[in-house]
Formats: sequence, C-alpha cells, structure tokens
Amino acid sequence: MAKKKTPDSTPVVGLFVTCLVDLIRPSIGFAAVKLLQQAGCTVEVPGAQTCCGQPAYNSGDKANARALALDVISAFEAYDYVVAPSGSCAGMLKHHFPELLGDDSETAARAKSFAGKVYELTAFLTDVRAMTRIEARYDGAVTYHDSCAGLRELGIKAQPRALLKRVAGLKLVEMEDAEICCGFGGTFCIKYPDISNAIVEKKTANITASEAKCLLAGDLGCLMNMAGKLTREGKKIEVRHVAEVLAGMTDGPAIGERQS
Repeated sequence: MAKKKTPDSTPVVGLFVTCLVDLIRPSIGFAAVKLLQQAGCTVEVPGAQTCCGQPAYNSGDKANARALALDVISAFEAYDYVVAPSGSCAGMLKHHFPELLGDDSETAARAKSFAGKVYELTAFLTDVRAMTRIEARYDGAVTYHDSCAGLRELGIKAQPRALLKRVAGLKLVEMEDAEICCGFGGTFCIKYPDISNAIVEKKTANITASEAKCLLAGDLGCLMNMAGKLTREGKKIEVRHVAEVLAGMTDGPAIGERQS
C-alpha cells in the first residue's frame, strides 16, 4: 500500500487501468505508466481494483454501483493521486462516487477525500505535473475527438492538445464538430443502435474530411466505436489512444486492426 507523501517526496500515483484497457487494449495502460514516470511520479497498479461501476450506475443498479465504488476506494485511497486514462471512468470516480456514497457520513467523507485525488491522465500531466517535455515523435497529421464525459464532466479539451503540440513531427488538424458525441455512450449504443449508428456516421464523415491519417481520443470506448465504423466503411484511418502517441508507443497495431 502506498505511503502518505512528504512535501519533498515523489508523488505516488495509483493507476486506475479501466476495464476496457485491461481487457481490450493493455498497451494504453503501459503508455500511461510511461508518461506518469516521465512526469516524475512513482506508479503503482493495485491488483485489487475493479470496475468503476459505471455500467451498473447508468442502468439504475445503485446497489452494485455502490459496492463497486467502495471496493475502488479501498484499493486506492492511500495513494497521493488516482489517475485514469479515461475521462468517462475518471468522471465516475470523481463526481458520481460522492453522490452514490453521500447518504452515510463515514462513506461520504471517504468518497469526498478520494474524489479530490482523481484525475484523467492528460489533465493530471498538464494541470498537476505541468508537463511540457514530450519525448515522443509521430510523423503525420492527427485529429482529436473530445469525449462527452471528459469534456463535459471534467473540462478536458485544452490539455491533450497542449501535449500533442509538443510531439515532434505531429500536426494537429481539428475536425468539424470535434465536441459532438460519437454515438457510443456506454449502454446507449446497445439500447439505441440505430440512433448510435447515425451519430457515428456523421462523426466518421468529419474525421475523413479532416484528411488526418490518425484519429486520437482519450476514451477507449469512443475509439472502439469510431474505429469499428471506419473499418466497416472501408476507410484506412489509424485509430489510437492519445497516451500511445504521447508515449511514443505506436509500433503495434492500431485500434481495430488485426494483429499479425
């Protein structure tokens, strides 16, 4: 378990990996560790971490969402910071845990203290660690999609762009309606597939019109949704999590590509 830091000590970060990263794209987790270490942090990945409970919460299952929230807090509350490579999960931890656990004074206090330590990855690197040196290189034009949760719950927009502008060789091209939903929305795409498909169709049209060779975002759910649609449309556009580019970890297959 992480020890409480002293003013002169290196901050200890607990990395909240997220379910999708763990099961679908572990390279994002390794990229996040690399970036946090470059930012001068000690990084630990507690094995006891579980899902943030967002699927249960969004489905109205408050009992299981509450139980998962308590599990997550128990696994992470001793760390100086809790960082997630996902605006969606970070938003759940930071804003919805206090709501879920606010009916009891003891759990409410724990949730409030915990929430104060939670950051999305790019926000932590810029707003907390003031990271300005990016050691990666990426040759080509990229465009960036702002995920709904990251943008609207956490105010994440300038942070990833500030970091990307420091990547050697990279040209950031803004697509039209970068702030508009991609149609994923967690369980939304399952409950309303026709509406979801219509939304992502508009998104992929804007991605294509940007003429960027690579699409980036900070949430894997959004990236999987857009990558799937681009593949079905036969469009050869590379799709990656922003952490992979910032960490210089782009040698492997892009999201949605088959591994050889």
